[in-house]
Amino acid sequence: MHKRRLGQTSLYLSSVALGGHEYLADGRSRGFNEDMRLATSPGHIAEGYGGVKRRKVLSQAYDLGINIFDVTIDSEKEALGRNFSEIPPPYEVYVQSRPEGMCYSYDPNNEKMLDYALLRKEVQRILKLIRRETLDLLNIGLLAWSIDNDRNYMARLSYNLGELKREGLIRYTVADSFSGERLYLAMIDSGAFDAVNVDLNPGDACALPRVIPAARAAGNGFIAREAFLKGELFRMGSACGIEDRDLLARAAMKWLAQHQPDCIILGVDTAEQLASNCDALSETQFSDSELAALARIQTSADFLAYETKKEQEFMETTSA
Repeated sequence: MHKRRLGQTSLYLSSVALGGHEYLADGRSRGFNEDMRLATSPGHIAEGYGGVKRRKVLSQAYDLGINIFDVTIDSEKEALGRNFSEIPPPYEVYVQSRPEGMCYSYDPNNEKMLDYALLRKEVQRILKLIRRETLDLLNIGLLAWSIDNDRNYMARLSYNLGELKREGLIRYTVADSFSGERLYLAMIDSGAFDAVNVDLNPGDACALPRVIPAARAAGNGFIAREAFLKGELFRMGSACGIEDRDLLARAAMKWLAQHQPDCIILGVDTAEQLASNCDALSETQFSDSELAALARIQTSADFLAYETKKEQEFMETTSA
């Protein structure tokens, strides 16, 4: 698989990153769609993660040359560390993860990350779960109220992130947000980040005009996620009479590849899905059927409502 340098870091990442989500029978991700409060509680390890099916996905990732793995909740972190021990990577791999209970709305004003002792302890806890000495990419997800509540927020956070690097606990930092353009630009402008994670798909291209160019200009890497609109792409397709999920996935992957992210985070349920989605990147040209499927979905009421909602959220200028 093709490798691309992540911004100005020393990491050369595979074009696809394997996301850590595991899935329910109805296609929704585990944890978040079972008991979100419990799933996102630090220290909660649910049963069944990292089982036979997941180990097959991991083996397929190795066969494809995937060298970057993204995990969120503790159940995913523990499973990845355990699976790495059971099936050791045949080459050097990298891990991206986030502080649990500190990002997004899990912590009002994201204040815990300003306490270096707490943040340091959390990173050490993550390292124990994933069974590694250093975290390659620390994902920092903020909401707008953090910078609105404290005008010195970014400077204080920047210092803490620098200390984590100095101590060798992390290598690089990744800016992330669900608050949209204003916060992304503030994070990039702080100089504290080495890359950005952004949602990017046919229904959510809001980062293209300003955020991604700003990240590139600052030397930041660009990691794309939610290629399939959190699964909404397939529901929209079904509503339009398109039941070929592979066709829709290929079209979405090709659309995303045109914007040249350094890496695309993919969540998959099976090894076969992973292989099929990665294969879509080997052919850059759309087929007539792929173009027709995208055009059909993009004119549907569901798609237009989704697109409008994402634009409104991304351009929100008030506090979250």
